[in-house]
Amino acid sequence: MVKPQLEELKQQSKELVSDSVETLREYLRLPTISAQNSAIPETVEYVVKMIQDAGGEAQVLDDLGGNPVVYAFFAAGEQGNSSKTLLFYNHYDVQPPEPLDEWNSEPFNPVVENGILFARGVSDNKGDLVARLTAIKVLQKAAGGLPCNIKFMIEGEEEIGSPNLEPYLVKYKDLFAADACIWEFGGKDEEERISMVAGIKGMAYLELSCTGADIDMHSSVGAYVDNAAWRLVQALATMKNQQNEILVEGFYDGIIPPTEEELEAVHAIPFDEEGVSRLYGLKRPLITAAKGQDPREAMVFEPTMTICGIVSGYTGEGSKTVLPKNARAKVDCRLVPGQDPDYILECVEKHLEKHGFHDVKVTSLNGQKAYRSDFNHPFIKHVIATANEVYEAGSVLAPNSAGTGPMYIFGEQLQLPVVSTGVGWVQSKAHAPNESIRLQDFEQGIVHMAYMLLGLPSALEQKVENIEA
Repeated sequence: MVKPQLEELKQQSKELVSDSVETLREYLRLPTISAQNSAIPETVEYVVKMIQDAGGEAQVLDDLGGNPVVYAFFAAGEQGNSSKTLLFYNHYDVQPPEPLDEWNSEPFNPVVENGILFARGVSDNKGDLVARLTAIKVLQKAAGGLPCNIKFMIEGEEEIGSPNLEPYLVKYKDLFAADACIWEFGGKDEEERISMVAGIKGMAYLELSCTGADIDMHSSVGAYVDNAAWRLVQALATMKNQQNEILVEGFYDGIIPPTEEELEAVHAIPFDEEGVSRLYGLKRPLITAAKGQDPREAMVFEPTMTICGIVSGYTGEGSKTVLPKNARAKVDCRLVPGQDPDYILECVEKHLEKHGFHDVKVTSLNGQKAYRSDFNHPFIKHVIATANEVYEAGSVLAPNSAGTGPMYIFGEQLQLPVVSTGVGWVQSKAHAPNESIRLQDFEQGIVHMAYMLLGLPSALEQKVENIEA
């Protein structure tokens, strides 16, 4: 790897960071909530403007349904290697801000307090996109320009499971073709190390529903009428026991066990149980404690089944004596490599039928497979090496995130290594009230992306040489 002038990059980044923060604040004012179809057209317009302001070409893809996908291209400079291409994956949509009463400021009115920028979407994922575009600006000012071609895929449905993304990736496969990919997110852990992942968990997001009558009834008829809410709760209770073991037959079929290298990587991840408890205000011990299980291994290698919400009957203030006509529950299952979301759906349906709950309907709302990149790929080693030079506390790499995203289809369609890193921190609170990033991390993220890009062509050439050998 060619050794770039890191101190020079730091200075150049510092000169641009103030304007970039203002750009980010404007971006954050757009309430781009895909779940509510809010502010999509104006956000797409603003994303295109940011790309063009950074010197790139933008193309809006909207011919296959769903929210538009934005494609961006930045050509290698005169002294760059135009045969090598890096793809950035980002998304412009954000989670709903509720509960609003738990925010200390307006979620779409970004504020800075003590060097921390608060707003919905700042860590997931608008801050990372602006940091990456700023890194490109930094390199464009340097002699020779960009060291390789750079592409972006910026979608608008990640927060609702990217239901329409795969057709775009299939149709425009050549447009998004690249040698490697930097994924959307990342941040610093409890020990201030930059935390990265080389994969992601999959998901089977299900809705279970039960209908017992055409109308809500007076609760007195509960003496002889079955209750849809109780029926659904009893069905859910057959799927997971008090030891938090998932009881659905076939749920664990096909799971690919972790390698020794992946286990070692996970054991290097810091985990502060007391810190986690304080951060979330936990009222009970971690469920891994009762099992004698390492929470880090569970987070990365174990599938989950979570009730995300239950709705039935009357939930307003005061009392209303009602026997509800129906009940619905949202259940997400985080999956690991080897599991298939369609198969999980079948297993749940068969389980409910077997246990006598033929009247409980199961609908799939989102299905994605898990993905892990090759730990030994030179691209991943290059990203780690440059991070260790930029970040004083160093870095830590996990085989996969505990969260979910459409990484599998990137690996399947584009056949490239993927690693995720970003500008968040341990208290970013993505998806929660008071989401934030620290401005110092935003600036360091710019430096890392610029520094990583400078040595990227030679790292990618190393892979080619290995294959040829």
